[in-house]
Amino acid sequence: MFFTPLVLKYENITLLLNQLMPILSKYSNEEVEQIVDQLIDVLTQHNAPVDLSLMCLGNSITHILKEHVPAGKRQAVTENFAKALAQSVK
Repeated sequence: MFFTPLVLKYENITLLLNQLMPILSKYSNEEVEQIVDQLIDVLTQHNAPVDLSLMCLGNSITHILKEHVPAGKRQAVTENFAKALAQSVK
């Protein structure tokens, strides 16, 4: 699976994340960027420092995985997500 790089600017920090989505996606870049902007806006409204922001996003990811990914696929999806995240911050 190929990943589309996404650059986020949060306060004075630029984060490069790889979205877990194929290059040919059913979601438009505009749709993805709009949702990401809203997530970043919430963190900014709460003046969340980096560690709190990562904790909140991590908890959100855990919730999504537990609630929306079948138990039998959870480990593989989690490992792929972790690899993509690790690769994006090199």
